[in-house]
Amino acid sequence: MSNKHTQLKSSCHLAVEQIREEYGSLLDENIVTAANEHLVQLLHRQAGQFLQLYQGVDQEAEAEKRVTLLLRRLNDILDAAYNKFYAYLYEKLPVFWRQLYTDAAILKFSTLYLTWNPVSDDGDEKKLDEMIKTLDLALILAGAPSSKRGRAWIDKALSLLEEVWKSSSSSPPQPDTSERPSKRSKLSPPSETAEENQWAKTPSFPPNEPFTPPLTRPVHRVTTLSLEAFQSYLDTPTAPHSSLLGPSPLVITSLTKTWPALTTHPWSKPSYLLSRTFSGKRLVPVEIGRSYVDEGWSQKLLPFYSFLDNYITTPTADDKNSTKKGYLAQHQLLTQIPPLRQDIFIPDLCYTSPPLHPTDPKENQPELEEPQLNAWFGPAGTITPLHTDPYHNLLVQVVGRKYVRLYPPWAEIPRRQKEGGVEMGNTSSVDVGVIEGWDEDGQEENDDDEEEEEEEEEEEEGTREREEGIRKQEYVECILEPGETLYIPIGWWHYVRSLSVSFSVSFWWN
Repeated sequence: MSNKHTQLKSSCHLAVEQIREEYGSLLDENIVTAANEHLVQLLHRQAGQFLQLYQGVDQEAEAEKRVTLLLRRLNDILDAAYNKFYAYLYEKLPVFWRQLYTDAAILKFSTLYLTWNPVSDDGDEKKLDEMIKTLDLALILAGAPSSKRGRAWIDKALSLLEEVWKSSSSSPPQPDTSERPSKRSKLSPPSETAEENQWAKTPSFPPNEPFTPPLTRPVHRVTTLSLEAFQSYLDTPTAPHSSLLGPSPLVITSLTKTWPALTTHPWSKPSYLLSRTFSGKRLVPVEIGRSYVDEGWSQKLLPFYSFLDNYITTPTADDKNSTKKGYLAQHQLLTQIPPLRQDIFIPDLCYTSPPLHPTDPKENQPELEEPQLNAWFGPAGTITPLHTDPYHNLLVQVVGRKYVRLYPPWAEIPRRQKEGGVEMGNTSSVDVGVIEGWDEDGQEENDDDEEEEEEEEEEEEGTREREEGIRKQEYVECILEPGETLYIPIGWWHYVRSLSVSFSVSFWWN
């Protein structure tokens, strides 16, 4: 522990010295606005307070007082910086505010670490959780933009922290090789030294599949495709349902079956995922509700173990219609947690040159330097409503099974309007699960006065017309098994439904 502890302590000290020097330079050179100057001054002073604490010249009572005040001021800075985020669309958020938030988080983490005792009776568990939460918030909320004190620094700090914590424990957790009990139990990850074949002895996610839609219009399937063959498919599509307006969806069954996530590092094992997320202590954003367009839908940040315990390994009594579902959806989990990123590879097919949007040139996006990766992890019954993506997509199924229905770009799909100031035109106003009878309507009933009944009747009539219209549209569908990949061309509408516990990775590219 001593070497890793010294390394992390030194890294914190160096980072805080840099913060004090850089924010001091901003003040000396008078290049911050009056609106920003107060926070810059405050952060600069807190860096100085930490350095005094680091030198260890205070008496114990004075040191405790300094730490309490320092953490209070840093929380004030973090709150003030985060409040600035609301003034901008995230893609237009100035790097200044993102970096100030990240630096305040690093300073808070450093203060907590300096005063943490990993070998106390409880391992200072609350302080450990607070350290992890602080850095995860910098990653999730601010994106940790700096090359000097950004994502790389945070990844290294969390890795060292985990090593210090594990080495301070006298009895590292062992793999649970028993069958999953019928009642909820605490999940414990195997130790880092466990042999790879021990993962095979640990329980997998429950395979429960409450409902399976029938397939009547299957997507064309192939076993594998070379890079050249896939490029040819993109240029001159030949699969059933193809059109002169571009390539059609395609299932490739063997593209990713050798991934570590499907073999030696199985994402199907809760214990393995816990071992790669700091024993489940890493913080993740979770969507609460059946769908992001339903009434009552919300988001919250949870430790990974809490997400598993509450939403994945302990299914609700009625998985089909429960609205209290938790979904880790469209999150850059693999960027946030590098140990999981090592378990997958970007498919070579993402380095082809796909066609532009087949019907609307305005939908074309600037060329991506690298494919964008997102994780999708949730229990049976979680859905992504009918929508379109701004890029071509390879959707890889890693754990469980997933149903996907796809409508072509030229289909007449009713779109949602702007809602709460958010443009929702890429999402349909029709709920596929509801019109097929698989789900109950997620919108709340209106119990207002009689004068609104006529308006409600008109709205219901419009809903019926939209539903009848979409029933006439052509579509294709598939059920993805673990290791299978669905190519979704740009512009294709798609509705996605988890049939069991499901973990998928999407690769956007253009």
